[in-house]
Amino acid sequence: MAAADQINGAQVLAETIKGYGITHVFYVEAILRQTMIRLEELGIKRIVTHAEKSAAYMADGMARITRKPAVCMAQSVGAGNLAAGLQEAWLAHSPVVAITGQKQVSHRFRNAYQEVYHRPYYEPVTKYNVEVNTLEQLPLLLRQAFREATAGCPGPAHIDIYGILGDELERATGEFPLVFEERYASYPPERPAPAEADLAKAAQALERAARPVVVAGSGAVISGAGPEILALAEKLAMPIAYSVDGNGLVPPEHPLCLGPVGTYSRWCANQAVSEADLVLFVGSGTGDQVTNMWKIPRPGTPVIEVNIEPSQVGVNYPNLCSLIGDAKVAVGMLASAVSAQRGESEWSRRAADLVRAWREELEPLASSDDLPIRPERLCREITKALPENAVLVSCTGNSAIWSGTMIELTKPGQSYIRATGGSLGWAFPASMGIKCGAPDRPVVCFTGDGGLYYHLSELETAARWDIPVVVVVNNNGGYGQCLRGIRGAYGDRPGRKEDQYLFNKVNLSQVARELGCNSERVETPERIGAAINEAIASGRPSLVEVMTDIDCLSPVPWQPAWAR
Repeated sequence: MAAADQINGAQVLAETIKGYGITHVFYVEAILRQTMIRLEELGIKRIVTHAEKSAAYMADGMARITRKPAVCMAQSVGAGNLAAGLQEAWLAHSPVVAITGQKQVSHRFRNAYQEVYHRPYYEPVTKYNVEVNTLEQLPLLLRQAFREATAGCPGPAHIDIYGILGDELERATGEFPLVFEERYASYPPERPAPAEADLAKAAQALERAARPVVVAGSGAVISGAGPEILALAEKLAMPIAYSVDGNGLVPPEHPLCLGPVGTYSRWCANQAVSEADLVLFVGSGTGDQVTNMWKIPRPGTPVIEVNIEPSQVGVNYPNLCSLIGDAKVAVGMLASAVSAQRGESEWSRRAADLVRAWREELEPLASSDDLPIRPERLCREITKALPENAVLVSCTGNSAIWSGTMIELTKPGQSYIRATGGSLGWAFPASMGIKCGAPDRPVVCFTGDGGLYYHLSELETAARWDIPVVVVVNNNGGYGQCLRGIRGAYGDRPGRKEDQYLFNKVNLSQVARELGCNSERVETPERIGAAINEAIASGRPSLVEVMTDIDCLSPVPWQPAWAR
């Protein structure tokens, strides 16, 4: 609406959501009912979920695959649950806009039903957190929420609207124009470049280094910097490692590709990074997971960081120099600034030998016919079954370790998205949001039974809305990642250690069918690929339950001798 018109709050909300190109909203009834009617009129799908965290996870998944902000909502009493679901979006730098209703101000501090002040819930998990008490505030603060969510390093925003269902503000009317900022309808909205002097210093350091390594983080994924990283690495014959989120940034078969580094890692990547004499971190927070508790690289190793947030460079490793800017732009400029053109070197051959040794060690496990099925074999079969343009969505824990290190994206157009913040149960609802955002791409969710149980009820949501995700469940009958720690804690002492990790035996494929989904239980490894392919071809929400061995533990991350 270009000119000022008489408009109510429901129209402001719905027209703004439409104006930013949003196609779905995810929520738990009851919230903004007049807005929901207007959204229907505008052709926007309103996905009612069974839990507020599911709604937040779906919005997060949609934001990540579309590279646009996404919207989730909850009424006043559900605001705390919705905030808990935003933890993942916050840690993954995902531009989710959360809208909640709040108790009327006149009811506060009077023992009113469901009266809890929301703002403190959202402070730790949002970039922007405001209350809207008048209609005049709504278009301004709503617009700012989308701007904040996408600008710089993306992240969630929260708007708390007057009225327990937001209905107080929906009914209010006023006369003013609505403005949509196209720039902030996707991310990154801008791509700042680093300083020329810093580029020159970084280029000289890379040229002097005998054993340089790139470590790419989620910021490189957000920026889409994979081609630039590969071009720079090829120019310097520089091996490439990445956080587990970076699966797919570079071709897995490339001779410079080391794979994931840190705690969820391949030992070949950890060993190579530990031997480097210069590490270029691109879009990485250099946190404990990507550095294996700050042991890789060894403290004191020269480091260069590329990051869009000036406050984040040097947080964990003093920088030789820092490149403040968008990862894609900065690495592209750095590749141009580097004058050296190295061929294969002793260092690149060393890195390739480490990867070759890792693959040889993995091979007998990945090709095993053991029963119950080994997770390594499951990962091999998923690698082979994934279509060219598939999106693989992984939960955290063992799911992230297995998928991030052993499922390879070998075909053009494949993508990998995982629970960056470590929220168990995230993957299944997120995969539904991803499918809503990418309806023409096959979406395969990889989760364990422990992760699926968090949001099992959303199988009904997938069936009700015909969201044809394929959920591959690594069903080992318990919390497999916890097994090593629990056994270690018990030692030789007697007791029922299994109480802490084993579940009842449940046929999840039967549960999925009862909830309206296609399903199959797979008990032999040779059936895995066909079951996944048939599930994708069915065009229906599907569950492929693969029965695996809980005693097959994920690998312990390699660390250098000095740190053991």
